Amino acid sequence: MEWSFSVLLDQPLTREQADAFDRCDALADGAISYTLAPENPHAHPNSADSAMLRELACDIEAPTLLDAVAEAVQRIRLIDGLQPVGATLPGTVTLDEAAQRSGHSMQSLAQLSQDQRFPEPVSGEGTVLYSWDRVAAFLRDIGDPVPDVPQDLVIAEQALRLARALDGADVSPGTLRALGLPTA
Repeated sequence: MEWSFSVLLDQPLTREQADAFDRCDALADGAISYTLAPENPHAHPNSADSAMLRELACDIEAPTLLDAVAEAVQRIRLIDGLQPVGATLPGTVTLDEAAQRSGHSMQSLAQLSQDQRFPEPVSGEGTVLYSWDRVAAFLRDIGDPVPDVPQDLVIAEQALRLARALDGADVSPGTLRALGLPTA
């Protein structure tokens, strides 16, 4: 199963990190991509916003979203200075992605999309995209327990925050064990 999400970094990539990223064999498959700021941002008034420069777009095959985020983070950490601090899911989805997030089969969600109350696509050119928030609201309205944020994403977010907090912190192995955390 392929999962589409973004990994958030603590800062935008530098040119040196982008070069290392491009030369890294573990990142050569194109499953993780970045946006780099122009060298002279004042000459490019319509360049990407700063939040986008801190996001790495990921399309990773894995059994679960948590496994996919872990795979992406492991690869990203191969580049010196890149610090993953969060993960997000896109606000727009295909029907396949909506089925994946909601736990429905593609067939059942395609059938539900024929309902008059199902949200209209937000994009019809090329790939048909839907607002995930509207699809989730529709599913909740018909009685499906769709969480606001998937549990896998909650776990990934908390794990990344903890890893960042522990980075360079002087915490004894005994304290980590007492908190139920691994020490190695």
